[in-house]
Amino acid sequence: MCHKFPKAMVGAYKRWKYGQVDIKLGLVMAISAILGVQVGIQIQEVILKTWGNAGSNLYVSTMFIIVLTIVGAYVFKDALNMAKSKNAKEETTALAKRIQSINIPPMIYFGKIGAKISFWVTFPIGFCTGLLAATIAVGGFIGVPGMIYLLGVTSTVGTATELVIAFVMGLVGSVKWAMSGMIDIRLTLIILAGSLIGVQIGAAATTFVKPYLIKFVMGFIMLLVAGSRVLAVPQYLSELNIIPIEKHVLTALDQTSFIIMSLTLLAGALIIVFSMVRGKREIKRADAIAQVRVND
Repeated sequence: MCHKFPKAMVGAYKRWKYGQVDIKLGLVMAISAILGVQVGIQIQEVILKTWGNAGSNLYVSTMFIIVLTIVGAYVFKDALNMAKSKNAKEETTALAKRIQSINIPPMIYFGKIGAKISFWVTFPIGFCTGLLAATIAVGGFIGVPGMIYLLGVTSTVGTATELVIAFVMGLVGSVKWAMSGMIDIRLTLIILAGSLIGVQIGAAATTFVKPYLIKFVMGFIMLLVAGSRVLAVPQYLSELNIIPIEKHVLTALDQTSFIIMSLTLLAGALIIVFSMVRGKREIKRADAIAQVRVND
């Protein structure tokens, strides 16, 4: 979590310059996300004291599998439907329209949505985002789909606004974890140094990548990461003396899990980069054709 909030700040600023961030929505959801982070940390501390690292790892992996499988399957299915549709433009879901009609004060107007939404509607989404962030350090797996399918934002705005939430709750959560002595500053700085490069590329990519492809990559990564965590569960069950498993089997499962996760993240990054390049070429080609028509 500590390495996440600085790059979230940089990413949010870059996306804000492209006009993709709803700052008000991000800050409002961050209020309940902070509460979710605190609850998530308390749960982790109790599990850690009771069952040790193995119990904590099992809890994290279980949450990974449950959340990523359910949300990932829904997002992936929606991406495929958008790709097959002749009109790939994102539309507000029927559920989001019903939620927008809920009138429970205080009502807050969000410019990127173009509608007033009750604060109490945003509260559970933000809370779950914070809870998940404190658990598996990736609250966006709940926050982004929640904003897209429940509040009615586009995938581009959802992924951008999530960075504002990530910055606020990451800062608060990092302070809390640091007080518990759970942060490795050197490792954090190493991860941060490399990830800032990816932030720059990712921010630029969203300008050219089609919305359905963003959802496709998000769902694709969720499902395969969930699968990789399934392979990690036997090791934690063995460490807790619940199921005896041979060491060589655990080693093979651990290596396979790591390979799947690494290849998944690499594939997702390559899809986005190639789509960005293709999108830029299509825009240049369209501009060239338009210029020829103007000259004629």
